[in-house]
Amino acid sequence: MKMLSKNKTLSICKNNKSYFIGYILSFFFTCIPFLLIINKWNLYNELIYNLIIICAFSQAIIQFTFFLNIFDNSRINWKLISLTFTILIIFILIFGSIWIMNHLHHNLM
Repeated sequence: MKMLSKNKTLSICKNNKSYFIGYILSFFFTCIPFLLIINKWNLYNELIYNLIIICAFSQAIIQFTFFLNIFDNSRINWKLISLTFTILIIFILIFGSIWIMNHLHHNLM
């Protein structure tokens, strides 16, 4: 009985450590784009946009890894199918909205 409690405690500590690392990385990749925009450094706009996009993708991977546990070995197929479906729905909403707005602009102008 004592061994079960010890394993559960180790699991909780490992989980908290994972959340802490994820929080620090998320904070870091949130501060980089903020500082790039606020400080007005003499950087090319394309470089700033590329750094923001890289930080956004890094944020997504950090969120999937540390908080959503997408890449965990248990039921990975189900998680990846759900993730793929969610990404598909998001792309349909984004590109559908852009398509509708372009046609509205074309028809009204």
